[in-house]
Parts: sequence; structure tokens; C-alpha cells
Amino acid sequence: MEFGYFTLSDNHYAGNRRTANEFVLEIRDQALLADQLGYHSAWIGEHHFDSLGVNSRPDLVLSSIAPLTRNVRLAPAVSVLPLHHPVHVAETWATLDLLSGGRVDFACGRGYDPREYAPFGADFMKSAETMEESIEVILKAWTSPGPWSHQGPIWTIPEMELTPKPVQRPIPFYVASFSRTSIAMAAKRGLNIIYAPFAAGMVFGGLDRAVDAYREACVKAGHRPGRRMCSYFIFLADTPAEEDYGRVSQLRYFKECALPAFRFEAGQAPPTMQYFLKISAILEDMKKEDLSDKSILLGSPQQIIDTLKTVEAAGIDEVILYFNVGCKPHAMVKEQMHRFMEQVAPHFDGLHRKRFGMAAE
Repeated sequence: MEFGYFTLSDNHYAGNRRTANEFVLEIRDQALLADQLGYHSAWIGEHHFDSLGVNSRPDLVLSSIAPLTRNVRLAPAVSVLPLHHPVHVAETWATLDLLSGGRVDFACGRGYDPREYAPFGADFMKSAETMEESIEVILKAWTSPGPWSHQGPIWTIPEMELTPKPVQRPIPFYVASFSRTSIAMAAKRGLNIIYAPFAAGMVFGGLDRAVDAYREACVKAGHRPGRRMCSYFIFLADTPAEEDYGRVSQLRYFKECALPAFRFEAGQAPPTMQYFLKISAILEDMKKEDLSDKSILLGSPQQIIDTLKTVEAAGIDEVILYFNVGCKPHAMVKEQMHRFMEQVAPHFDGLHRKRFGMAAE
């Protein structure tokens, strides 16, 4: 199992003195460290207007680290397709794939916050339809050997040809899944999948069942199941006081960042997003003692190893780790990244074993 760095750039906290500009530069520094320490990938989220996160251009952040890194895979977490023209998306990530020597992983989702849709004039109620057709356009752009065109209910694209073309044929393509709708989109096209464990537990009854649902959907669609990933919040803690700090920080994220993004009334979101009403209700009542390994890796290195062994057994190929959640200091985040690679990652097979040894030399 491989491990990656992950962030959604959450910075919307009461009394927070860290500016958005400062945090984006911290994220860039942490992504560079991920490569130096031997992490497999760096997944940087797209959020707009400080509704949840402050980094609106993961492509530019990742392009700035591409020439300074050797191995780390470069990925959005995720590209919110309904906010963009799919041809621009295809061009952007194909160009980064070229510039990075074929190190792009692409992931898409439709987001969950109507506040991010309105300034772009995007239709939140049609997010699923827009995302699905945008996936089709991007796949055509990346895989067509020559000129191509597209005619659909949302996008009409006259004959054109993408330049530059991606180095990878194909670029690994992931769909972020909070629901069965997203699984169906991925399985229909034989694409890879990314889960949030807390959503997998709520919707499917567990990460293992979510993986099984994806595998079954792929087989039914006539495709071989692709790569399975999941994200996890993480904080290594050696003492009760440190564990309490991790819980308080995580709860701040849920209450001050995630809950406002997830909170909408019935009828204000597409039918396929109504499960967010249940998530909102859970977050409203959540206390720090309620946090479990369904959402966060918290505790000693051995506790985290034990949880990750169950994640590996569920069929997950890579876990991307959210270290900088909850307004944690930059120095602490970097220390946590070091500790994970030194104390947890060696207990799992993966490219990190070789890369961490190289970084240490």
C-alpha cells in the first residue's frame, strides 16, 4: 500500500491569523517535503472563496513543484468539474503531465458547496449531469488519436485536437466517491475510485463494502476494477494531551469548515446529494469523543498501523493523508509527516521503502 500527502486547504477558523496566501505557500512547502520523504503522491484540493478551503488552483501549485521534485505523483483532490469547461481541464492537466515527465494523476468530483457554484454561474442542481458529460469530453480529448468533436446536452464542441498531448496514455483517472452515483460513473468507464472513509461507512456500511460495491459495478459494466484509494485525517499522538489536541483540531474542522459547506435545506441540492443532510446532522451533534477510525487516524504509531492494516485488507491500494487539517502549525505538520514515514510507513510494502531510504542518505 502506498501513501500520499493530501490537503483541502481549510483555513476558515475563528481567530485564525494565518492568511490564505501564507497557507498556500505552506502547502507548497509540504508537498515538496512529501517528495523528499518518499511519499507516493501529493493531492491538493480545489476550493474557492474560503468557503471551506483557500487554494483555488491546485494545478498551479503542483506545476510550481514539478521541476523541484523527482518521484511524487501530482494530483488534484479534486478538480471540481462542473465549475470548468472540460476542454480547459483536459488541456491543463495534459500540459502538467508533459512538464512533469508523466507524473500526473487526475481526479474529479462535483463538490458539495453551492456557494462555490454561484459566482461561476454553474448549476448546482445539475452537477451530476455536468460532471458525467465532462468526464466523457476529457476522456475523448486525452485518448483520441486525431481530431474529435462532442455533441451533448451540456457541451457542444466542434472538431478540434488537443495540444499538447499527455505523456501518459492514459493519465490515471480517478472519481471521488461519496455516493453510489459516483461509483456508477467510475465503473461505467473503468475509472479508478477514491473514498472518504466516513462517507463510505455511512453510505455503504464500511470501507470494505464500498470497495466491494465498486468491484461489482465494474464487473457488471464489463470493466476490470481499477485502483482504489481513500483519504484519512491523521494525527500521531503519544500522550493523552496530544490525543486531545488532535481531537479538538479535528472537531474544529468539522464544525467551522465542513459543516457550513455541507449545510443546505432539502430541495436546495440535487436528489443525489441528499445524504449530505444526514452528514450535517451528524456533524451538528458531534463531540470530540465521537471521533473514530472511520474518519481519523489518531493515536500512537501502533494504533495507526493497526487501523491501516484493516484498510489494506479492505482492498485499498493507497491512502492519502490529511496532516494539516484544523489550523495546525506548519512546523508541526512537517514533523508529523516525518514521523509517519519513519514509524508507520515501513510496516507496509510500497515504493516508499526505497524512496525514504534514498531521502535519508
